[in-house]
Amino acid sequence: MRYRFSRKHLCIPYAVFLTCFVIAPLIVIFYYAFTNGEGRFSLSNLTNFFTSSNTIGTLFYSILISVTTTCVCLLIAYPVAYILARSKIKKKAILLAIFIVPMWINFTLRIMALKEVLSMIEGNLAYHPFLNTIIGMTYDYLPFMILPLYTTLMKLDNQLLEAAYDLGASKIEVFTRVTLPLSLPGIVSGVTMVFLPAMTNYVILDMLYNNTFIMGSLIGSYFNAYDWHSGSMISIVLLLIIFIITWATKGFTEKEPEKEAIL
Repeated sequence: MRYRFSRKHLCIPYAVFLTCFVIAPLIVIFYYAFTNGEGRFSLSNLTNFFTSSNTIGTLFYSILISVTTTCVCLLIAYPVAYILARSKIKKKAILLAIFIVPMWINFTLRIMALKEVLSMIEGNLAYHPFLNTIIGMTYDYLPFMILPLYTTLMKLDNQLLEAAYDLGASKIEVFTRVTLPLSLPGIVSGVTMVFLPAMTNYVILDMLYNNTFIMGSLIGSYFNAYDWHSGSMISIVLLLIIFIITWATKGFTEKEPEKEAIL
């Protein structure tokens, strides 16, 4: 019998990769999360997470950092993306590259350079740990907010804006009732790309002398102490938070943007 190649066979490498590096690790995490040290089924790890003041405090501190970083990135990125996308500036690609090029440099080198700059300004970084963390997070994730906003604003139909002006709308009304609603998918994408990683990126905190734990560093501390059960449960809680946020924002990105604008 002659072997016939089908396009379905191209899925085999992907299926093998998905099984080995996604499904299998998740099975291991779920196993440790819902078992005790003796390998028996237990919900003690789940109850310990919600009854421990340490984990709950770390969760709220992580959310505070993520929300603050996301808001700062959005406040900076939206005007930048709007100017790049809607203005008549020549060679916009060069200006956009200024914000993208730092992403090509090694993450550690960028944060070390920022650390030296902040040290020259503040002297001792330990005096302002939260502020330095927000600056470091914003510096690292700002391009991830600019890119989706820039792409969305570039696709805006100019005829909708012209129609709003023809109907007597002012510039502020055009922005708040047409441009802003149409750019909502870009805002949601940028917020998702910044908020979720900021909850677990403890490397920036360590490099900028912020000794307060966030969820990523808390998970690392448990695994370093060989407490895989508690660390796995925290990982599952984070996975659930990511799933809920992704599910909640999915409706915004799938809607027709034109239906969101109010002329």
